[in-house]
Amino acid sequence: MIDVTIENFEQEVIAASLSQPVLVDFWAPWCGPCKALGPVLEKLETAYGGGFKLVKINSDEEQQLAGAFGIRSIPTVILMKNGQPVDGFMGALPEGKVREFLDKHVQALEAEPEEEEAPPEDALDASPEALLERLQHAVATDPANDDARFDYVKALLAAGREPDARRAFEPVANKTGVSRRIDALGRWLDAIAFARAHPNPADEDAKIAANRRDFEARFNRARLLMADQRWTAAMDELLEILMRDKAWSEDLARKTYIAILEIIEPPKPKVAEGQIPPDDPTVATYRRRLSSVVLS
Repeated sequence: MIDVTIENFEQEVIAASLSQPVLVDFWAPWCGPCKALGPVLEKLETAYGGGFKLVKINSDEEQQLAGAFGIRSIPTVILMKNGQPVDGFMGALPEGKVREFLDKHVQALEAEPEEEEAPPEDALDASPEALLERLQHAVATDPANDDARFDYVKALLAAGREPDARRAFEPVANKTGVSRRIDALGRWLDAIAFARAHPNPADEDAKIAANRRDFEARFNRARLLMADQRWTAAMDELLEILMRDKAWSEDLARKTYIAILEIIEPPKPKVAEGQIPPDDPTVATYRRRLSSVVLS
């Protein structure tokens, strides 16, 4: 159980709900029903073995958060998934009723790992080495296939094989101005080179501490985070620039942010004809954040 405030709400609720359901309990110290419900929720968090995360928000102290959720009485419990509220209830329900509520959203997640299914035919070997071999073969047999080359260079960089990645990137290096995906790889490679020449992140941290509007230092810190494959942290740093100067350095922060989205977006899953595959939750969240900043 975690106490949430406006300062840690984004991390502990929004970001956390991208990977598991988050149960938000709005309460107050003077509320008798809240004191009855709280131990039930804490007991069930343990009983469900990580099926959901429980957080508590003191509605008296965090009136901004309570207002954002339209809380009119307490206790009120909200279930968050993928950054959005999906269900909830009010009042101190008995444990059985709370279990019924949770089972609609959490039980299926617990059951999935227990199912033993045969692997799909195209997943004969999902090891990183086998993936690299397949991508290398795809590039060798069709050198003009930029999508395969993007996947190959990306996989090499993710595996820490920078020299091999640079050799594979070289034939398409002149396409950075016309291909967003190739441009993204180029920016990743540049970030790795920058990190090699600037191995001490504390230098940039000190500059930012001295001047929060030192955008060059913030951009350099974002590049160091990119090189370390800490993608969301890098985008958070770039957003700090964009919130203060949307067009800084000829849109450099925005272009780098978009490059990271290209890098981290996973392949779209196969869906039935006529259906639209769902967006990756992290990519969708950070796209919305970029839009809200750029359009504000």
